Formats: sequence, C-alpha cells, structure tokens
Amino acid sequence: MPKRQDVRTAMVIGSGPIVIGQAAEFDYSGSQACRSLREEGVRVVLVNSNPATIQTDPDTADAVYVEPLTVPFLEKVIAKERPQGILSGMGGQTALNLCSELSEAGILARHGVELLGTKMEAITAGENRERFASLMRSIGEPIPRSRAVSDSASAATFVEGTGYPVIVRAAYTLGGSGSGVAHNAAELDRIVGLGLAYSRIKQVLVEESVLGWKEFEYEVMRDGADNCITICSMENLDPMGVHTGESIVVAPAQTLSDSDHRPFGPPPSGSSARSGSRADATSSSRSIRRPASTGSSK
Repeated sequence: MPKRQDVRTAMVIGSGPIVIGQAAEFDYSGSQACRSLREEGVRVVLVNSNPATIQTDPDTADAVYVEPLTVPFLEKVIAKERPQGILSGMGGQTALNLCSELSEAGILARHGVELLGTKMEAITAGENRERFASLMRSIGEPIPRSRAVSDSASAATFVEGTGYPVIVRAAYTLGGSGSGVAHNAAELDRIVGLGLAYSRIKQVLVEESVLGWKEFEYEVMRDGADNCITICSMENLDPMGVHTGESIVVAPAQTLSDSDHRPFGPPPSGSSARSGSRADATSSSRSIRRPASTGSSK
C-alpha cells in the first residue's frame, strides 16, 4: 500500500482500562501503530485514559493525552491537534464505539477527519447485529436463525418459532457484556433487558442455539485485491458452549477429513466433493462450526 502523503497527523485512540475482552493486546497494538506511523514521518496524537500502559509513555507519540475517553473531550483534542485521520481499530471496542459516536455526531465531518483502517461502514456491519446478519445472508453465508429486537416482547415472539435455548447478543458491547444463553422465558426477559441496557443502540440479537456443535476456526489473511492466504486451521477440544479461553485449541485441526474441507473451496482436480456434507461458516474469514459427532456433544 503506498504511503498517504495527505495524512500528516493521525490520532490513535487507546482502549482505556484493561478489562475482559479488551486487555494488554490493545496496548501492544496501539504502541506498535504509534511507532509505525512515526517511522513514516506521521505526527501521532495518542488519547488514552489508562496511564498504566506502554503507549502512554511520553516517547510513544508526539502528543499524549491521558484523559477521559469521551466524545466531548475527543472533539477538543481534534480541534486542537487537527489530525487528518483517526485509527479506529487500535483501541478495541472502546475506540470503535467512540469513532462511531464521533461520526454520528457529525464531528468527523465538521473537522474534516477520516477514519483510517476500519471504516464506518465496516464498524456498522460488524457491530450492528441486524446489519451483520443481513450481510451474511446477502452473500449466501449460512448462519443460525436470528432476529434483532429492541424489547422483550419481540424476543419472546421470535423464540416461539425456535424454542429454547437461544443466544442473546447485545450490539456494540465488549467481551460478551449484556449477552447470554436463555433456557426459559424468565432468563430470556432478564438477559434481553440487560443486553438492551448495555447496548449503545439498544439492540440485541436473539439467535437459535448451536450449543454442543463442534467448533473449528480458520485464520485467513486477505488484502484489498481479494487475495487470500489460509494461515492455519484450529479445532476446539470442547464443543460450542465452552469458552475458547477455558478450553484447549489444537492447530491444525485433527478430525476434519479432506472431504470435510471441500465445501469451503474447490475440490481437487479429477475428484468430486462429497454430497451431503454440512457446515455452517459464521464469518467469511474465521469460524466454521459443524454438528458434533455422536458422543462429543454436551
């Protein structure tokens, strides 16, 4: 990618306090972003409310603000420092939410600031549960049945068609906040209410459960020209329902046969893909889930 000559000053928004789902990895990524930008001659402005980080060291950026991560304060920094762009993906969920709010409030347009890296369209598609589900369906990507709702009554109506259990996922939240598994009407009402309280846009996705399915992951790198390289496949020892961080992941996958892989790519020359193979890919780049074999599900 050629260097952007029009970006002379860039802002990096940190992730704030270290919490579950947003920990030291974002301190590292933010620090490396600052170093890389400065190596290219770009002036870097860093804003982070957490002083106990490497990136808030005075030598990391040209200007360091250890201040609250709020939209009003960020606008003051933007007005003073006049950055041409903001890196939206270096501060986890916190930075993504703040960039979304800055855009929706018209602050980015008012000051002529561009989101660098992850654009607003991508943030919305990834964080708005309804938009994400619609995008997957539009490209023919199989996903569990789901519905985005903004009240408990709508959630209950959807579950009448799927039955329990269901997964409730809050939009624009961090580390599973406001999300959970509902096994009955009382749990559904409680989790939906919690999710709506946590969600920035007051939206949750109610989704049919895939608990007990086997879980596989593929790490894929893709560039702007749609060239893809599969780095590795990974297999979770435990089925869906057991958090990956509390389980064991083996790389490469051990129990997928060659024919199991074929639905996700062209079959070898001179052979035909096995009919009846079933797999659900929940994202175009990362996760593949199949029903667990007999005796493997929980």
